[in-house]
Amino acid sequence: MCYPVNHTGTNPPNNPKAKAVAIIPARYDSVRLPGKALLEIAGKPMICWVAERVSTARNVSRVIVATDDKRILDAVTSAGHEAVMTSAHHASGTDRIAEVASSLEDADIIVNVQGDELLLSPLTIEQAVEAMEERKNRDRGKGEGSDRGKGEGGKGNEERTPDEEIGWEIGEIGIVTTWEPIESAADVLNPDVVKVVIDDSGRAIYFSRSPVPYPRDAALKHHGLKAALENEPTLLNSFRKHTGLYVYRREILLAFAQWPQSELEQMESLEQLRALEHGVKIKAIKASTSSIGVDTIEDLERVRKIMEEKSFGFRVSGSEFARTS
Repeated sequence: MCYPVNHTGTNPPNNPKAKAVAIIPARYDSVRLPGKALLEIAGKPMICWVAERVSTARNVSRVIVATDDKRILDAVTSAGHEAVMTSAHHASGTDRIAEVASSLEDADIIVNVQGDELLLSPLTIEQAVEAMEERKNRDRGKGEGSDRGKGEGGKGNEERTPDEEIGWEIGEIGIVTTWEPIESAADVLNPDVVKVVIDDSGRAIYFSRSPVPYPRDAALKHHGLKAALENEPTLLNSFRKHTGLYVYRREILLAFAQWPQSELEQMESLEQLRALEHGVKIKAIKASTSSIGVDTIEDLERVRKIMEEKSFGFRVSGSEFARTS
């Protein structure tokens, strides 16, 4: 059960016609960086920078921080942003977001932005939302005058599958996410850098912490993957880094939260694999600019330096956080 907090923030709907709501999950007990959401960067808690940044995306009508800790809630609302308290027992950030989304009946697109992605470009968010809007409109057009939603052979409601009951069919895009090029062998080999493999149409085939796809012949030739990447740098072009942005069809997100954790999800500790294992199609588009998630002290210091130098395509001026054009 989530509890809304009244606020008088500066986050009015950017586009009254849009039905995209961004939800930022933020828990206090981060394993590698406890209290990460409240770490100060350029004079503000990290989570407040993220909320401010996301609010500049032009096709997002509302931004909500979902947390299980009153300290985070107080920091966010004090900065003029919206926040809700959620259960402390969610298995993943997506499950936390689904709790909030369940009460947002007027929203049909839910944007999931990680609470440590304060360098994420609003343009990337806009493009991901547009990709989902395009797919929803295309799917809606396909369904007119057809037996869509009745299942194979035009079956009646009594024979519909659980997925058909939520208005979704295998083959449709249910989630849009983003990727960035990988530019170093260290990132390919780093299990904290999640890799995504996509097909020719831009759909995600698999996500992994392992180096995928694996260049077998080059690795054999150079007696190991690390040596292969160092001796044949063009191999890096085959790898894509998955970033922490998701855009969901609301009905898919709510169904996701009802599915048990899958075997691959538990093995890789990657919740997006739960969706793939249930047949949900994930569209992966290239991010407009690179971003940096804060998972380690080194990441934190790197982001602090970027913010202090007012670089990375945006400027910091007092309390203003300019949108990347």
